[in-house]
Amino acid sequence: MKFIGAHVSTSGGVENAPLNAHAIGATAFALFTKNQRQWHAKPLEPKSIDAFQRNCSEFGYTPERILPHDSYLINLGHPEEEGLEKSRKAFMDEFQRCEQLGLIYLNFHPGSHLNQISESQCLARIAESINLAIESTRHVVAVIENTAGQGTNVGFRFEHLAEIIDRIEDQSRVGVCLDTCHAYASGYDIKTEAGYADTFEKFDRIVGFSYLKGMHLNDSKKDLTSRVDRHESIGKGTLGVETFRRILQDDRFDGIPLILETPNDALWPDEIRLLKGFFAEGGA
Repeated sequence: MKFIGAHVSTSGGVENAPLNAHAIGATAFALFTKNQRQWHAKPLEPKSIDAFQRNCSEFGYTPERILPHDSYLINLGHPEEEGLEKSRKAFMDEFQRCEQLGLIYLNFHPGSHLNQISESQCLARIAESINLAIESTRHVVAVIENTAGQGTNVGFRFEHLAEIIDRIEDQSRVGVCLDTCHAYASGYDIKTEAGYADTFEKFDRIVGFSYLKGMHLNDSKKDLTSRVDRHESIGKGTLGVETFRRILQDDRFDGIPLILETPNDALWPDEIRLLKGFFAEGGA
């Protein structure tokens, strides 16, 4: 079964996310549990937590279908101690918010070296940051997102993801989210049939499908190896619609949240119907 949705708004409170997801026909969703562009936020109120859980239950959104995302400000591989500690504190808060809501995943961008430390040093700092969060919480899985490799970001090679995972002390508490736009922009040719097969053979060999906890389904404004992170609506970018047909008919992506982060939210209901149709074709 494919669980398909989008990164929906929490305007007015986190309890509105499942309502917004249901309104667009989603069977999965992503959300921010706080303002993604601010370091600090008010604690979640008990009434919001209860309403969120009640709304999720009403519409069948189990924790396995929900992929919360952390703040864009956080850099778990920050080369400077002040920035690193600030990021780690904020990351811990994100973990705790997920636990309060009864969620089991926290999706995040791994970090950036800012041209001040090596890639390997940055990856080691990221792993240490994850270990600290895991040690201080109970059950949330740290879900590392692959990046496009823009600027000084790490995480654009499967080897980067594997190096982080190898350093995690409790590997039952770590996973991966694959973003299609990021993968393509970073140099993985998932557009052609041969490139698709090669990419996911490499992913399985280097990282392992057992770590895959979710996907972001985004077309790309930029081309292969551009190293530029610019999402596009499904079928309107350089990846093209057939890439997504292939994914929706691939049973390796069953049972995980498949989340749209495409730029025109007015198209989300149509995109969800399109993706559901691809899945139905594959099962026919």
